[in-house]
Amino acid sequence: MTDITVPQLGESVTEATVGSWMVKTGDAVSRDDVLVELETDKVAVEVRAEADGVMGEIFAAEGDNVEIGAKLAVIEAAGSDAAAKSEPAEDSSDPAPMAAAEPDVKESKAAGSAETVEATVPQMGESVTEGTIGAWLVKAGDSVEIDQALVEIETDKVAVEVPSPVAGVVSELLVAEGDTVAPGDAVARIGEGGAAQAAPSAESQPSEGSTDTKTMPSAARVIEENRLDAGAITGSGKDGRITKGDALKAAAGAPAAPKAAPAAAAAPVAPRETGPREERVRMTRLRQTIAKRLKDAQNAAAILTTYNEADMSAIMAARKAHQEAFVAKHGVKLGFMSFFVKACCHALKEVPAVNAEIDGTDIIYKNYYDMGVAVGTDRGLVVPVVRDADQMTLAEIEKEIIRLGKRARDGKLSIDEMQGATFTISNGGVYGSLMSMPILNAPQSGILGMHKIQERPMAENGQVVIKPMMYLALSYDHRIVDGKEAVTYLVRVKENLEDPQRMMFDL
Repeated sequence: MTDITVPQLGESVTEATVGSWMVKTGDAVSRDDVLVELETDKVAVEVRAEADGVMGEIFAAEGDNVEIGAKLAVIEAAGSDAAAKSEPAEDSSDPAPMAAAEPDVKESKAAGSAETVEATVPQMGESVTEGTIGAWLVKAGDSVEIDQALVEIETDKVAVEVPSPVAGVVSELLVAEGDTVAPGDAVARIGEGGAAQAAPSAESQPSEGSTDTKTMPSAARVIEENRLDAGAITGSGKDGRITKGDALKAAAGAPAAPKAAPAAAAAPVAPRETGPREERVRMTRLRQTIAKRLKDAQNAAAILTTYNEADMSAIMAARKAHQEAFVAKHGVKLGFMSFFVKACCHALKEVPAVNAEIDGTDIIYKNYYDMGVAVGTDRGLVVPVVRDADQMTLAEIEKEIIRLGKRARDGKLSIDEMQGATFTISNGGVYGSLMSMPILNAPQSGILGMHKIQERPMAENGQVVIKPMMYLALSYDHRIVDGKEAVTYLVRVKENLEDPQRMMFDL
């Protein structure tokens, strides 16, 4: 006897609702057959048979709420209840055909189970419980190598590729672009060896075209409860299947039933129609999160910005004088960012409020300096963290920034590499920005904006001289940082940049 229980559904998910049972008591089942679909507030999960046998008692009815680990049903051994189901076959035919039938069942199972491997969603970080299916890189029938990327999953923090667990042929894609998945969910089936895929692909065709599977079970319940017309709902799932999200969207617009079809055709970003010269593209999960967090920061913090400018002559002269020797010894170029990281760390020690954060009615002062360095990528802005930057040399900072920047552009940053910064530096100057007001990276209370170095006429000792100048902008949370502290901090950064030796002597 094998117990069928509710699997883990994600770190923050504690219960689920039983959807549609695909089998009933007394049905013969094979290992990996789908038994029931569980629905959570984030994703629908299929529970599969863990062994061959016959369905025994079902303990949870459709619509019941069940907790993680709760018993859903049992599968009896084939020798008990299975014998009752096999008796009519034994009465109506001799044992020879029965014996011949068994290998056929096992062959079918071998093709669908022993030789077919599921590609599943990997763990995407400690606090990430779901992601959105991005672009599929393969299609059913494609040959793939082991570890070849099959699909990209977008989360609110990082993009993750799902690799092929084996070399073989893609037999079926289980989820569509835009679907929400959780760690451990199966996204595709891979047949080891090209010949093994002919049967599964042929079997999948009729089932996908059938009326029953055109609407996902979880969606069917929503359609039935809201008395919707399934024919008027445009499915966004694989091969036009109607997903739960499609049904919920249609239910939300149910009062305007005659206009249901046009509403379904419009993208969820905005209700208005797009013109012939417009293109509507759904925001990625990362872009949605960036938008939400930036707006949340503006709503929660009292953001104020103070400006100054720095003469970059000393740093530029130092780089010119020592660049060749620096590269020969450390293998990386001496850039501007390492000087800024050092200057900011040095100033933070003098003005600790800029390195603190508000937690309820308390202020948390941080006696460590983990610097977030904003990096622009094709997917959006990410902020990897240089840990304990105050204890690093210029060469160590440059190497770490190069390493993190490459991982960011390749979409391979881990969650740990983007969490826990105490202060952020954003360099808009690399794109030509002359002046800007950066937005706080919550819950931090300060962010420094670097800008383009531009030669400008400056007054010095009564004479006009041309200097390489950079505008600096410090945005800060006025709830915790007073104006005096913010101005003092920015002046210290300016002084450290204009005379880097101050940092050597701890001035």
